[in-house]
Amino acid sequence: MSQEAALLILVLLLLAAVLAVLLLRAPGGGTDKLAQQVTALMLDQTRALGEALSGQSDRVSRSAQDIQARLSVIDAARANLEALGSQVHSLAAILGNKQARGAFGETQLEDLVRDRLPEAGFALQHVLTNGRRADCLIRLPHPPGPIVVDSKFPLEAFRSLHAATDDASRSAATRQFAADVQKHVKDVAERYILPGETADGALIFVPSEAIFAELHASHPNVVAEAARRGVYIVSPSTLWAVLGTMRALLKDVRIRAEAGRIKAETSRLVAEVKRLDERVRKLRSHFGGAQEDLREIEITTEKIVKAGARVDSLDVEDAA
Repeated sequence: MSQEAALLILVLLLLAAVLAVLLLRAPGGGTDKLAQQVTALMLDQTRALGEALSGQSDRVSRSAQDIQARLSVIDAARANLEALGSQVHSLAAILGNKQARGAFGETQLEDLVRDRLPEAGFALQHVLTNGRRADCLIRLPHPPGPIVVDSKFPLEAFRSLHAATDDASRSAATRQFAADVQKHVKDVAERYILPGETADGALIFVPSEAIFAELHASHPNVVAEAARRGVYIVSPSTLWAVLGTMRALLKDVRIRAEAGRIKAETSRLVAEVKRLDERVRKLRSHFGGAQEDLREIEITTEKIVKAGARVDSLDVEDAA
C-alpha cells in the first residue's frame, strides 16, 4: 500500500473517532445508540475504503511492473535498432566508397563461387592474355569455354537516382545510370570476351537485388543491349542458380573424364587377360610334352625293371 493511501485511511479513522466522541458527549439516551451505529458504519466504510485502496495499490504495483518489463523490451529493441543503424551506416559508407564497394562486391562474389564450385573449377584475379585481370574466371569446358565474372558495377548514378528530390534531377540520374551501365557493359565485352581463350559471353555481378530489379524493370533496353554483346547481368540469387548449373556441367565433365580413364584401364586389363591366356596355352603345351616324356620314361623304367628281374631269375653256376 502506498504512503498516500495509508495517510488517507488514518485521516478517515481520526474523523470517525472524533465524530464518535462528539456523539457520545451529546445529551439524551438515544444518542448513545445512534453514536454506536454511526461509529460502526464509519468503521465499516473506512475498512471497505482501505480494502479498495489496498487492491487498487496492488493493481497499480502490478501495472508498474508490467510497464517496467515492457520498457526493458523496448530498451532491448532500441539497442538492436541502434546496432542495425550503425551497420546500415557502415554498409552505406562501403557502398559510397568506390574502392570499398569493389572489394565488397569481390568478397561477396568469392563467397558465392567458393560455396558452389570446386576449387579446380574457378580462378580468382586471373590474368588473361591481353593483360586484363578478371575478378573471377570459371573454368568451363569447351564449349562454351572459360567465362569471366566481373564485380565492379557502377553505382554512383543509382545512388543519385534514389537521392533525387524532383523530377528533373531524377530524370537526369536515370539517364546517367543507363549510360554508366552501357559503358561498363561495353568495357566488359571488350576486355573479357576473347575468342579462343574465353567463352563468347561474360557475366556482370550486381551485389544488390534492388539494383538488379530496378535495372530490369526500368531499363530493359540496357539489359537487352548487354545480352546482344554477350554480357549478362546477374544478382546474388540469379548467380547462385547459374553457378548451380555450372557445377552440374563441371560434374558431368569430371564423370566423362573418369569414364574415359575407366575405359582405358579396362582396355589395358583386357590386353593383360589375353596375354595371360596365351601364356597359359603355352604352359599347357609344355606340360603336355612333359607328360609324354614322363610316360616314355616310365615305360623305359618298367622295361629295365623287368630285365633286372629276369636277370635275377637266372640260375648260373659259378665257374670252377
